Amino acid sequence: MAIIRSFRGTRYNPERIDDLSAVISQPYDRVRHGLQDQYYEQSPHNIVRVIKGKEKPGDDAQENVYTRARSFYESWLQEGILMREDTPALYVLRQSFTLPDGTQRTRQGLVAALELVPFDEGTVLPHERTHSGPKVDRLNLMRATEVNFGHIFMLYPGNGINDLLDTAVENTPGLEARELFENEVLQQFWAVTDPDIIEAVEEAMAPKRKLIIADGHHRYETALNYRDEMRGTHPDAPASVGFNYRMVTFVSMEDPGLVILPTHRLIHSYGSMTAEEIIDEAATYFRIIPVDGPEELAQMMDQASPEHPRIGLYAHPEGVDGPGSCTLLELEDPDVMDRILPGRDPAWRMLDVTVLHELLIQRVMDVSEEAVERKEGIEYLRDPQMGYDAVDAGEAEFLFILNPTRMEQVRACTAADEKMPQKSTDFYPKVISGLVMMPVGVEEQL
Repeated sequence: MAIIRSFRGTRYNPERIDDLSAVISQPYDRVRHGLQDQYYEQSPHNIVRVIKGKEKPGDDAQENVYTRARSFYESWLQEGILMREDTPALYVLRQSFTLPDGTQRTRQGLVAALELVPFDEGTVLPHERTHSGPKVDRLNLMRATEVNFGHIFMLYPGNGINDLLDTAVENTPGLEARELFENEVLQQFWAVTDPDIIEAVEEAMAPKRKLIIADGHHRYETALNYRDEMRGTHPDAPASVGFNYRMVTFVSMEDPGLVILPTHRLIHSYGSMTAEEIIDEAATYFRIIPVDGPEELAQMMDQASPEHPRIGLYAHPEGVDGPGSCTLLELEDPDVMDRILPGRDPAWRMLDVTVLHELLIQRVMDVSEEAVERKEGIEYLRDPQMGYDAVDAGEAEFLFILNPTRMEQVRACTAADEKMPQKSTDFYPKVISGLVMMPVGVEEQL
């Protein structure tokens, strides 16, 4: 069962914060490439100061990013910058945006407290592998603050819950904001406190199983670890205690606004092979097609079939000045994936990211799986232009361009209990931080 509850969220006080856009942010793991500084400059109360604060010289066990996060949160509450909801609520998040082809989409999410259950119970399923580093960082923040700041983006089957939420918020103005990094996305937010609506939504979610974590695997696993710690410290706490739950944003798998973007791979500090050597070796597995620039490459990538995944390569030919060259690599014989990965599910074997990592990066380029896990010489990019620019500037050697993972592939891999490689999916837009927070200390009851 998927047990959800309303909760008394902490939110920015509209009487003290007149521009919500100045205090919200991307999830902590997206705050990079100088974005942290920009959020700091936006407002002294931006949520990034809590979820991903700046380290300082001399930080120690008594003074560090986590203790400062707790201090910011507590002082903002005392000063009235933040406020607690008077009554328990569910929250509705609508994110409206325009795709590159001009199509307008709106994705609707339900923000609620989900009772934590282990993956093997079957209610909540992961779809990507995780690393230990981010989980340690998020656990330290939760220990220090006893608050959920970031969301877990979770997909659920069916779509009837949206009808209940639409009824709850119709003719009611919501809060509106635009976050700095994804400024093109209109964020609209409502608190739903009607007890009848809350009960109906909780009942509609209860029988659902096989909910898929779309984004936030580290946060879910961290919440399980924190729950187990707190249960050890407070063995007599009731089942309704806050640490047994995690703030989650639920989105229907049938939502027309559900969009997955590709995550491209930028390779730097490599030096073992030239682009020409890689292409020559790759011809063992791929049909090699020279392409006249990034625009044509994008067009040809769109024409890929599920049986013959296509990967783009951008590199500077050795000894050639000016812009780099594009090459399209199309998997020639899908059976090769069966031969080299006989124990894996077919859905997993034919993922574009699997083909890239197993054939090109590991076999052709001879980069170990362990090095990829450690992110040695590899950077993950949503915007391919950043990669093109880095290669042109000599800051990286190669850029691998990928097509987005399809939703049916996510479902198939999850159903087969196959965790996809890290950074296989980039659900767009992100569920931003700062709209609502959920205290989860031992004194909280849901």
